[in-house]
Amino acid sequence: MNAPLHPDRDTNTAASAQPRSSAFALCRWTLWIVIPALLVVAALALWNSEWLKVPRALWELSRMPAPTSLPVPVEGVAAPRIADTFGAPRGRDRAHAGVDIFARRGTPVRSAAAGVVVAMRDSGLGGRQVWVVGPARERYYYAHLEGWREGLAEGEVVSEGTVLGYVGDSGNAAGTPPHLHWGIYGGDGAYDPLPLLRAHRATNGGVLPAR
Repeated sequence: MNAPLHPDRDTNTAASAQPRSSAFALCRWTLWIVIPALLVVAALALWNSEWLKVPRALWELSRMPAPTSLPVPVEGVAAPRIADTFGAPRGRDRAHAGVDIFARRGTPVRSAAAGVVVAMRDSGLGGRQVWVVGPARERYYYAHLEGWREGLAEGEVVSEGTVLGYVGDSGNAAGTPPHLHWGIYGGDGAYDPLPLLRAHRATNGGVLPAR
């Protein structure tokens, strides 16, 4: 004989299965929304963390346009005092790839723009030198330093006006009047930075605070 049918039991089973299916679907959709949201929050937190400070700064600098004016990077020196020697012969086979900014030995040298210190060296023609990557990923070259600011290190994120070092005569400038050799290198190599300094209205020492 066939088992007796229980229509009430079948109806109750189907009715209870429907809420469970709805709850499962709601849970699944919630997870699809919550998990990506949590991943986005975690990614933003990581991107804004100290661990990624340098990559974040380099990315932001790459999105900035190249400056059209810059403060003189030697404290207290006005742009009209700087001679235009860019491109002048230097030795038999090279040209001057920057400008020389003369000042008393030990005068603070400040970053002309926001950037990241990518190299610190004590070698070659430039002697004690600092390379900073700035807006539009242009490279700023500070050379012939007497010394670096205490605590300065590669990977440091600097602001306009941050002290990098001090005027000196290291490298092939030994025995000459103390000065900063300063250059800017863009995508096509070095270009004359003096017009940018002349376009700036005030001297570095007058407008930039110590950092």
